Amino acid sequence: MEDFADEVLVQEAKDGNLEAFAKLIERYQERIYHTIFGLTRNHCDTDDLAQETFMYAFKSLKDFKQRSSFYTWIYRISINLTLNSLKKKKREKGREDFVENYSYLKESHSSSPSPEDDSLKKELEEKLNEAINSLPLSYKTSFILVAFQGMTHSQAAQILSCTENTVSWRMHKARKMLQARLKPYLKEVRDEM
Repeated sequence: MEDFADEVLVQEAKDGNLEAFAKLIERYQERIYHTIFGLTRNHCDTDDLAQETFMYAFKSLKDFKQRSSFYTWIYRISINLTLNSLKKKKREKGREDFVENYSYLKESHSSSPSPEDDSLKKELEEKLNEAINSLPLSYKTSFILVAFQGMTHSQAAQILSCTENTVSWRMHKARKMLQARLKPYLKEVRDEM
């Protein structure tokens, strides 16, 4: 069952095969988790929303028309549930650092980085996390799907129920905002090196 295509597993799950649905969950749970965490920056909220995503998908599977891939459908569910939760709780401020499982910076070229290099790297990661957190939610969502989940603009557009041009525009604006926010800091870091 491990090598079956999503379409086969979806049909099996629709026919009542719980093992097939469990395989679908296994395929996507880590990516769903990281996507949700990128938006909430809170492990407890992420755990709840990931569980809610898969419960909702299980309950709604019979209504899934398969006009899009299961991957797109489950991501859309996770994004919608997460955005609704964020709007309801107004939790955009004061979130945990967005560091875990993402490497924003390349490792130092030297085999053993100096304490100063480590300190600068950590500080730059913090500034980048703050800059990403400051993005408007629609830009942040597009940015996380494309930059961290490796989706194409087309895939992100399907998940966000918007056009590919909208995702491209949001990515452009997000990059400009990040660049503007980090420019003074990056100049300072270059001057120190």
